[in-house]
Amino acid sequence: MSEPLWMALGLATLAGLSIPLGGCLALWRFNILPGWAQTEFRHGVMAFGAGALFAAVALVLIPEGNARLAPLPALTWFLAGGAGFCWLDSLIAGSGGRMAQFLAMIMDYLPEALALGAVITGEINTAILVAALICLQNLPEGFNAMREMNGTAENGQATSLWLFVAMVPLGPLAAWIGLTLPPSMDAGVGAVMMFASGGILYLMFQDIAPQVPLENTLLPPLGAVLGFALGLAGHLMI
Repeated sequence: MSEPLWMALGLATLAGLSIPLGGCLALWRFNILPGWAQTEFRHGVMAFGAGALFAAVALVLIPEGNARLAPLPALTWFLAGGAGFCWLDSLIAGSGGRMAQFLAMIMDYLPEALALGAVITGEINTAILVAALICLQNLPEGFNAMREMNGTAENGQATSLWLFVAMVPLGPLAAWIGLTLPPSMDAGVGAVMMFASGGILYLMFQDIAPQVPLENTLLPPLGAVLGFALGLAGHLMI
């Protein structure tokens, strides 16, 4: 097995492990914290995840997708992602489900892992940045998704956690696909990235951002800024 492939699989696996880690963190009840601190912590983590998601869209998915597509197809796939996830979100809401955070997590985890594999042979620094962004996002997203899926109920937590663990191998698989696809498939990879970008932005403003605000506190919006700033710092370093 070639060195770039080993590196892509390893980076994607390490980044993916932050999904169940975030889920485990959500199962800790923070009983050692006062009530107000528990609320601010949860909202701060949610905002941090939203900032990191936005960084992924702005710094990785759209630039990499746009580099593989002409402007009109890129815009078309972006809009298709937003419309497609609007439709999917309405179906989930109509059935009483709570999966928006989980969908947002998968929507950036898999395309970014695909991008990691696609760029690792020629841009090692970019691949490392992508892996860092995946890890940076998956931890708060795993936390938020676990809380959203379980609510305040105790039942079903173990099942959800195993679901999160099952997501980890999908990242290395996506990275392998991105690395081994022939150049003729670049447009398809770009379409996936642009579609995911549109879907993520829809989910952020429809389902994630409205849950963040708290009265008389500045921590959640600052958390979103910090999440994006860390992604931007990695981008500027390369």
